Amino acid sequence: MLPSMTRKAALSALLLAAAAAPAYAHVGVDSTSSFATGFGHPLSGLDHVTVMIAVGLWAALKGGRAIWAWPAAFVGVMLIGGTLGMLHVPFPFVEPGILASVVAFGLLVALAVDLPVAAGSVVIALFALLHGNAHGTEVPESAGGLDYMAGFALATVLLHGVGIAAGLGLSLKFRYLVRAAGAACAAIGVGLALGAI
Repeated sequence: MLPSMTRKAALSALLLAAAAAPAYAHVGVDSTSSFATGFGHPLSGLDHVTVMIAVGLWAALKGGRAIWAWPAAFVGVMLIGGTLGMLHVPFPFVEPGILASVVAFGLLVALAVDLPVAAGSVVIALFALLHGNAHGTEVPESAGGLDYMAGFALATVLLHGVGIAAGLGLSLKFRYLVRAAGAACAAIGVGLALGAI
């Protein structure tokens, strides 16, 4: 029987591998008018999955208030960005910013950057605004858009939870594995930016 930490690491790797779908997250590939579609959307692109899990990993490395404050900052500001997107408020450099977020959060985890909780929340909020805006611009002008955003927010919370659980589970004895996962996130971001993934 595998030790508990090894099982957790294997489960985390399996979740990341299963989520390695093509990164078509921001091109309006599917209908965006239901809760179910909104819930599935963060799981449909490698950029989403990687960033959401990396935020959770970084929060777990920081510990304390960051475990709830950083994911809450991401989801809250993402919803603000989504609302602005639904109102057609343009943001410059959304797609490059989203790709940069994959690399940035991966590096923050890989280097175990220890920012104060407030400063980390600001970094997270800046990128969350871009993620939210990208998805808000895809939502049709209907009440269904609110359902979509609710689904997207719940899936984001769950992905943050996967990162937190993996980070807390591994960081007790295998902190280097958490940091290695961060390096993998950064590498995924570079691969996405170069079109190699």
